[in-house]
Amino acid sequence: MNDSRADPEPFRYDAEVDPGEKRHVRYEVGETYLGDPIRIPVTVINGEGGGPTVFFSAGIHGDELNGVKVVQEIADRYEPREIHGTLVCLHACNVPAFEAQQRYTPIYDQDMNRSFPGREGANTTERMAHEIYRRFVSPCDLGLDFHTSTRNRTTIYHARADLEDPGVARLARAFATNVVLYGEGDAGSLRSVATADGIPTVTVEMGRAHRFQRTLIEKALEGVESVLAEYGLLPDEPVHWPGWYQSTAADATKRWLRADAGGLVEMEWGPYPLVHEDDPICTVTNHFKTEERVVRAPFDGLILGALENPVAAPGHPLCHLLRLDRETKREIEREIDRGEFDGYRAHGDAWADD
Repeated sequence: MNDSRADPEPFRYDAEVDPGEKRHVRYEVGETYLGDPIRIPVTVINGEGGGPTVFFSAGIHGDELNGVKVVQEIADRYEPREIHGTLVCLHACNVPAFEAQQRYTPIYDQDMNRSFPGREGANTTERMAHEIYRRFVSPCDLGLDFHTSTRNRTTIYHARADLEDPGVARLARAFATNVVLYGEGDAGSLRSVATADGIPTVTVEMGRAHRFQRTLIEKALEGVESVLAEYGLLPDEPVHWPGWYQSTAADATKRWLRADAGGLVEMEWGPYPLVHEDDPICTVTNHFKTEERVVRAPFDGLILGALENPVAAPGHPLCHLLRLDRETKREIEREIDRGEFDGYRAHGDAWADD
C-alpha cells in the first residue's frame, strides 16, 4: 500500500468521483419482492491531494446503529480540500435489515457478515455483499467496519483485528482503542475477507444495538481522525495514543462466564468495568428468591461485554471477562482515581449512554 501517492485519481465504481469532488449516491445492490431496487447510501470524498483510499462500513447488521451515526458524521465533516486520498463511506450496508431494524436480512435470517465477498448468482444477502465488496471495498487500501453488540447485550468499546498481519496491526494501533481482541475473524466476515485480499481491515465494536451512544460515537470519530493522520490523509493532525493498551487472543486471557442455573439476573459490578478476583459480578435467583447463586470474578479483569436482558437459562452467557496484567490494572486504577476513565456504568446502569 502506498500512503503517499502524489497524484490524485478518480474513484471508480460504475461512475467516477473526480479529485476534489464529494458525491452522495444510492447504489443499487439488489431487488425487493416487488422488483423495486435495493439501494445503499454511499458517500465518496475524493481529496484534492493524492493518498490512500479508506472505506468505512456500518449497518452490516441492521440494528447496530452507533456505527451508522459514525459513518454519517465522517461523510459530513470531511471535505475534499483537506483530504489527501479518498474516503468511501458505506452508511448502511444491509438495507433490508436496517429497514426492519433487525440484525440479519429478513425472511431468511442471513448474516451479511458471514457472506463476503459474496457471489453474483447466490442468495439475496450474498448478492448484496458481492456488489458492495466488488464496487466499493476492493478498490480500497484499508478499512474500518463498525459494529455493536447484539440485542440484550452490550460491549466495551474495542477493536478486533488480525494482529499477525503487520498492516492490520498498524491500523489497529492507529485507531487507538485501549483494547484489541486479535484473531483472523470469522469466515465470510468483511474484515477477514478484505484482510486476506491485502486490504487491512479492523472491526470496531461499540456498545449496544438499537440506539445512538454519543460517548462512543465521539470516541470512534477520534479514532478515525487518528487513522487518517497515521496514513497521511490528514497530514497536519496528530496520531492519538489511548493512554493504556491491552491486546489479547482467544485463549485463557479472556473468558465467558455463564449461568449454572436459570433465573433472574442482577448485575452487581460497577460503576466501572474493572473487577478484582472474587468480586461479585452478578447474582442469579429463582422466582421465589429461595435460591441464589453469586457469580464472582475468577481473576482481576475488565468486563468486555455483559448481559442486559435480566433473565438467564443454564449456560446463558452473563459476561465476557478479560484478564489484566498488573501494570495495565494499575494504570486503569490511576485513571479511575483521576476521573479520566470513561467506563460504561460510571453514570448509571447504561454503558456509555449520555
